[in-house]
Amino acid sequence: MNAESTEQPSIGIPGLASAPSAAPHRRRPRYSGRNPRRYEEKYKEHAPELHAETIAKVLASGKTPAGTHRPIMVNEILEVLDPKPGDIAVDCTLGYGGHAETILPRLQPGGRLIGLDVDAVQLPKTEARLRGLGFGEEVFSVHRSNFAGLFSILASLGLTGADVILADLGVSSMQIDDPTRGFSVKQAGPLDMRMNPLRGRPASALLSQISEQKLTAALEENADEPRAQLLAKALAGKTFTTTTSLAGAIRASLPKVNKEDQELTVRRIFQALRIEVNDEFSALETFLRFLPQCLNPGGRVAILTFHSGEDRRVKKAFAEGSSAGLYANIAHEVIRPQPEERTANPRSSAAKLRWAVRAH
Repeated sequence: MNAESTEQPSIGIPGLASAPSAAPHRRRPRYSGRNPRRYEEKYKEHAPELHAETIAKVLASGKTPAGTHRPIMVNEILEVLDPKPGDIAVDCTLGYGGHAETILPRLQPGGRLIGLDVDAVQLPKTEARLRGLGFGEEVFSVHRSNFAGLFSILASLGLTGADVILADLGVSSMQIDDPTRGFSVKQAGPLDMRMNPLRGRPASALLSQISEQKLTAALEENADEPRAQLLAKALAGKTFTTTTSLAGAIRASLPKVNKEDQELTVRRIFQALRIEVNDEFSALETFLRFLPQCLNPGGRVAILTFHSGEDRRVKKAFAEGSSAGLYANIAHEVIRPQPEERTANPRSSAAKLRWAVRAH
């Protein structure tokens, strides 16, 4: 960061020592070309409060500033959840806190929001950011937990249920963009993919230990991969320590496939491995099973999904809950982002929103 020296000239009064110097001038990070490309070099995007003009240019180009996350379908979510003063709300996937930031003011006076996130790296940063916006502990609390633990979290707080529940099942931009997390091939990084890097085994360990049969099943179930068996044979039991080495192996196993389809396959394989590493479908099924018990009568829930495996499970759980009389109303069709949002934020394109209302 360009930190200007704040040292003042000496007043020059005889017999008085000069004032101590401020911190020495530090040069900004150097990088090749006109613009920074590496995640660590984007110092302006990592300090958005100091570089509003740069952030505005990034947003106008349809990109997400590094180290941040753009909340998806905010207006649609506010409409279906309809948070009111005094409500108890839960953001089950706090992430950067963009949705929570818009919901919290609508809960006042008298309401509160409970934020859950399993990411031990991001959660303290998001809590500090929201505290800095004036949301104190009396209206906003954070808990490092997977959304599958929602029922236990509410019980530990002495709550029988919530009035508003939101779950955004997508991977956050902070996780995707940071090469050290291993979620993306945009920049080389360790093949990790854990939402909580303090627990579990990384994707590199999973691949080196998994059987061809199990990997085939995971690729089919987690990403609807049409070449699952071929790719599993090439990847199962192999050692890949970086995202780029895995991506290269995927491409090499598809020599007759055009480049565009190769890249789509790389993304599907990365998605499937991320789901497997974090046991995402099991966590989602647990969450959906206990969800009606976590809602107060008349309580509202909204769930954002980003691929067919998630959406199928949410659609089925809501339909079964409606048939059992647990939900008074559910979304019978998915809500998709408006064209303007898809253009401004391409990462929103795959999003599907479903909602339900707890019966009285």
